[in-house]
Amino acid sequence: METIVFIGLIILAITAGVCWIHLLNAQHDARIAAYHFSDPLPRPPGLPDDTGRRAHRTDAGR
Repeated sequence: METIVFIGLIILAITAGVCWIHLLNAQHDARIAAYHFSDPLPRPPGLPDDTGRRAHRTDAGR
């Protein structure tokens, strides 16, 4: 009988932890959605359109 109660308490604790993490993630997502980043800086003149890492690789044909 004690074992069943102990297992029930463990399941209850896990469930409470999952609900708490879900709540914290929802609050974090709402905080991120409420923060608006500024507009990106304009591209300096003379740079190519694609300045990502793939554009600079020389061994891309391998």
